[in-house]
Amino acid sequence: QVQLVESGGGLVQAGGSLRLSCSTNTRAMNRYDAGWFRQTPGNEREFVAAITWSGNDTAYADSVKGRFTISRDNAKSTVYLQMNSLKPEDTAVYYCAADWVSQGYLRYADLYGHWGQGTQVTVSS
Repeated sequence: QVQLVESGGGLVQAGGSLRLSCSTNTRAMNRYDAGWFRQTPGNEREFVAAITWSGNDTAYADSVKGRFTISRDNAKSTVYLQMNSLKPEDTAVYYCAADWVSQGYLRYADLYGHWGQGTQVTVSS
C-alpha cells in the first residue's frame, strides 16, 4: 500500500512562493505517475499538475501554467510542486495522488488510486 504524505503548505502573501512535497513510504512510488490536485469547500477536486513516472512528461492546468512546476526525485521517492506568483484564487487544500495512469489521462482524478491527506495553502491578498 502506497502512503502519500504532503507537506509544505501554509500561509503566504499574494506574489509569494511555496514548495509542496509529497513523500511516500515505498519505492514503488517511483513507478507511478503522480499528480497534484486541489479542492476548495463546496467544489470538486481540480487538477493542478501531473508528471509521468519517468519525469519525462508533465501536464498543467491552464490556471497555473507558467507559475507552477511539478518535478520528482525518484531517489527520494518524492514529488514536488513549486508554486510561484501565488494568487488568492490558489487558496485550497492541495492533494498528492499516484497511480499507473496513461499519459493522456493524467488530469483525471478518478484514475488515481492513492491519495495523501492534503495540505492547506492559503494566499492572502
